[in-house]
Amino acid sequence: MIPFIHTPFAYLGSKIGVSPDELKLIFSFFLSYPLAGLLKRVPDSRPHLKNFFCLSIGVFYLVGLFDLWVGLRTVLISSIGAYSIAKFLRGSPYMPWIGFVFLMGHMSVNHIMRQRLNDPSTIDITGAQMVLVMKLSAFCWNVADGVLPDDHLSDFQKDRRLKELPSLLDYFGYVFFFPSLMIGPAFDFAEYRRWLDTTMFDVPKTVDPAKKPPTRRKRKIPRSGTPAMIKLVTGFSWLMLFIWLSTWFSPESLLGDGFVSHNFIVRLLFLHMVGITARAKYYGVWMMTEGACILSGLGYNGVDPTTGKVSWDRLQNIRPMGMETAQNTKAYLDNWNINTSKWLRNYVYLRVTPRGKKPGFGATLATFTTSAFWHGFYPGYYLSFVLASFIQAAAKNVRRHVRPFFLDPKTQAPLPSKKWYDLASWLATQLTFNFAVCPFLLLGFHESITAWSRVYFYAIIHTAVALAFFSSPGKKWLRKTLEKRNAKAGVVTSASSGGRGRGRSSDEKTNSSVQNGTAQGAMGTAALLGENLNQPSSRADSTDSQSRSPMLGISGDPQGELDEALEEFKKEMESRVGGGAFSATGLRDSLRGEARERAV
Repeated sequence: MIPFIHTPFAYLGSKIGVSPDELKLIFSFFLSYPLAGLLKRVPDSRPHLKNFFCLSIGVFYLVGLFDLWVGLRTVLISSIGAYSIAKFLRGSPYMPWIGFVFLMGHMSVNHIMRQRLNDPSTIDITGAQMVLVMKLSAFCWNVADGVLPDDHLSDFQKDRRLKELPSLLDYFGYVFFFPSLMIGPAFDFAEYRRWLDTTMFDVPKTVDPAKKPPTRRKRKIPRSGTPAMIKLVTGFSWLMLFIWLSTWFSPESLLGDGFVSHNFIVRLLFLHMVGITARAKYYGVWMMTEGACILSGLGYNGVDPTTGKVSWDRLQNIRPMGMETAQNTKAYLDNWNINTSKWLRNYVYLRVTPRGKKPGFGATLATFTTSAFWHGFYPGYYLSFVLASFIQAAAKNVRRHVRPFFLDPKTQAPLPSKKWYDLASWLATQLTFNFAVCPFLLLGFHESITAWSRVYFYAIIHTAVALAFFSSPGKKWLRKTLEKRNAKAGVVTSASSGGRGRGRSSDEKTNSSVQNGTAQGAMGTAALLGENLNQPSSRADSTDSQSRSPMLGISGDPQGELDEALEEFKKEMESRVGGGAFSATGLRDSLRGEARERAV
């Protein structure tokens, strides 16, 4: 650390009650904006200078600003190790898994050391290393995809594959890309390379030349100052809101004596405000770092050929309004930590699934475990993840079996009463997840249970009641009631859909052949899943549906996947029983032989 840099942060921190490291982190976010502006102005014809710039600023952040010499060593160990594994084991099918285990194991050691230190006010390398694990594990998979034939790859894999290893300079420019070094967002090397050689900014021929995004001088990177400043101002506003609210609504306040002096309704409101306060911090820092990436040009995500409007959401990691207005668990989780969800889906969930098969319970379990280990080893993380899985199962049943009562049976248009369903869904989603994330904020087991007990475990109780109801004859009663309602309206529900699919009115029936209907159904399903019926199935294409994909490791359909796991176990046991070793005859002969031995 440069000595004179630390002094002003220590002085200011002592005056406002904030640690110097936290002030340095916020300062690095602001500093990234003018530096990103300089980075964008490096001539497009000199990508090596861009790499040197990213590398030097990244090292300055770690060593000159935060004095993280151990952190620099950690980044070098992970990055050199991943590059070596990708280079020397490139032809091995186990290469990406070896890289993944190496990166996760290295990070786990630092997580344990961080947990033993237990000082949230200091900045260590684990936050940056979590981002690095996403980037480098994806890098290993991209290199592995580069040696596979096209018919074994999905469109996503073809887009991100690396047929040749990048140079070390390009690689370390990617590793030390300073706008996202400390807390993300993460992105793939193919995206960095396209930004580096400016092919990312090639405008399709279908776009009217008059609607091409404006650029300055001879640069291909479109003007990005305005969207970047919007992100900076919005993110800083969220950060100021966090600082203001945290005076009253810190997670530790849930453990104070003042919290239990309020009645239950006030405690619920207080808990909700604690959740908003905690999320405001993440809204702020993620939006500020995203803005710096936008200013550098890496946030570019194409141009609308009709309107000519440029999209800058390539690296968007959070949608605050989507979070705060979410009416169901999927919407809630889809808007949170978006890039981590993409990484878990593309590089864990779909990768553990054999090519040509759909992901099942095993893929979800692997994703859940990865997500939990990636976050760390505090008990609170696991309490939140496990409870969220049950919440997801209960919410999916409610949406599937209760929501249709608030829709028109024929048109599926919302009925006037649906606004009350929407209000109840929003309230239940927000209150339930504010309860569920308490351990994520408090981290300790005893502290988490104490906070839950002070609101009488309300989310656990109503989730358990919902799951019990949908495991009872009540679920069948709801289905029959819905079928009678549809029949009364002249709508026939498909028997194969189990009452879940959209029905057809009797006057809409046609005499289409079964073959034609089957073909249309397959095409419709493929369109929903983004599959190409003319291409062989690849490992990354083997997906049931987006709704089944885990979000942050939490299953999209836990009950369905658990049923599949039990069915697979049942089939495995039946095959073993039929195979002889565990058959009745085999068991009888074994017992007879044992009896003869005892007699002798």
